[in-house]
Amino acid sequence: MRGPRNLEVWKMGVVNYLDALKLQEKLVSDRKICKIPDTLLSLQHPPTYTLGKRRTDHNLLIPVSELKQMGAELHYTQRGGDITFHGPRQAILYPVISLREIGLGARNYVEKLELTMIELASLYGVKACAGQKGETGVWVGDRKIGAIGVRISYGVTSHGLAFNIDPDLKYFKHIVPCGIGDKEVTSLRRETGAVLPAEEVIHEQLISCFARLFGYSSITWEESPLILPDNEEIDNTHPRVRNQPRRLLDSFASISANLNKLSRAIQDPKKAVEASLRKAPPSASNPTQNK
Repeated sequence: MRGPRNLEVWKMGVVNYLDALKLQEKLVSDRKICKIPDTLLSLQHPPTYTLGKRRTDHNLLIPVSELKQMGAELHYTQRGGDITFHGPRQAILYPVISLREIGLGARNYVEKLELTMIELASLYGVKACAGQKGETGVWVGDRKIGAIGVRISYGVTSHGLAFNIDPDLKYFKHIVPCGIGDKEVTSLRRETGAVLPAEEVIHEQLISCFARLFGYSSITWEESPLILPDNEEIDNTHPRVRNQPRRLLDSFASISANLNKLSRAIQDPKKAVEASLRKAPPSASNPTQNK
């Protein structure tokens, strides 16, 4: 029987695709030698198109030069799957976890990624399901709401899933998403037709769904760990990385204490004035102290 398992989550905000790719490569190497625990990157990308290892360039419908004019990037990767788009208001999870330690094969792993997005959609009353034969990702009817593209090396995963919260769907018109030409792409915003909570809330809900489905008993949150240059190592024990959440907590505690003092002063201004006068040194300009 396996004991309690912890998942370390890095909340990273918007990250350039190549930076995220280099970071994953380093984390995968570290995970293989058990230097780090199972780690989940939660982030977004600037407008970016990526192609899987099958190199299906024909599913890009416009010249690369036009992509650059749009402010979008194109990158080739070693993940599975076809061409896809990543951009703002899309929740991305890149798990770097050991499938051997949790006893999962590749197929079950992908199924759990699908279930992660299906469960999130259900929180908002959206009925999603896994694709039919030959259709990867998660769908709402004939509309795709979540994409999956993974890489597994010696049992350690990288790349992952992308769930559409409210991205600009026009970007998908320039590709054949995931190589499926007769289907649309949708988003949580489009399917609900309602005002959604803050993106950070939805990101955290997605992470919680992932952790539960993969059987993690606890989550350690890391706020925006550093992405270091190529010639530097990512050291999770470095105080600039490991202690960042603690520094945030200390800052919040200090702010809270000051706010409590201010609140007490506002509630009883007379006492606050008297206290400040008692602390002030006697002077000619302070008649209260000279009486």
